[in-house]
Amino acid sequence: MENFDAIIFDLGGVILNIDYNKTCLAFEDLGLKNFSDLYSQASQSGLFDRFETGQISTQFFINELLPYLPKGTSANELVHAWNAMILDFPDENLALLQRLRKKKKIFLLSNTNEIHIQCFHRKLAQKTNFQHLNSYFDFVYFSNEINMRKPDESIFEFVCQQQKLHPEKTLFIDDSIQHVEGAKKMGLQTYHLTNSESIISLF
Repeated sequence: MENFDAIIFDLGGVILNIDYNKTCLAFEDLGLKNFSDLYSQASQSGLFDRFETGQISTQFFINELLPYLPKGTSANELVHAWNAMILDFPDENLALLQRLRKKKKIFLLSNTNEIHIQCFHRKLAQKTNFQHLNSYFDFVYFSNEINMRKPDESIFEFVCQQQKLHPEKTLFIDDSIQHVEGAKKMGLQTYHLTNSESIISLF
């Protein structure tokens, strides 16, 4: 790791524990028996991509999803189910970020949305004295705020240009192989973190 001047981290599955299945189960509890069908149907209109790139508001997102759910489902119930996948920040991950930041430039690059951002920042504030993830990074990039998302090469180019990073001296860590491949195309050094690994083992 000494060969890199900077490290760009993904969030979910790398820094933050997530479990997509918990959102599936939460929607089942609301009466929707197959969340993957909902995701597939809504994805055809690009709903999730548009939400993650800030093209639509939270209210619009909720209003578009509610018709797929049983009659009488509230917006709050939908939000709660959508957030069920977000678990916790392991202490050791946060401690690692604090140690790394003393030695290198570190950045966060996450595909996310306004609902999830509010949720994981609440969890962070409950666990630490910090209200925002920018307390752990030199800069934080959320897809919905910069209107781009991984694995598009443009988002990696944007971060490198804005932060004056040399791709060949910058490491990108993500748990999604398609995002890793996108970063490789931009010339970044990459590491695909598998389900059996922790970022602690890398440093």
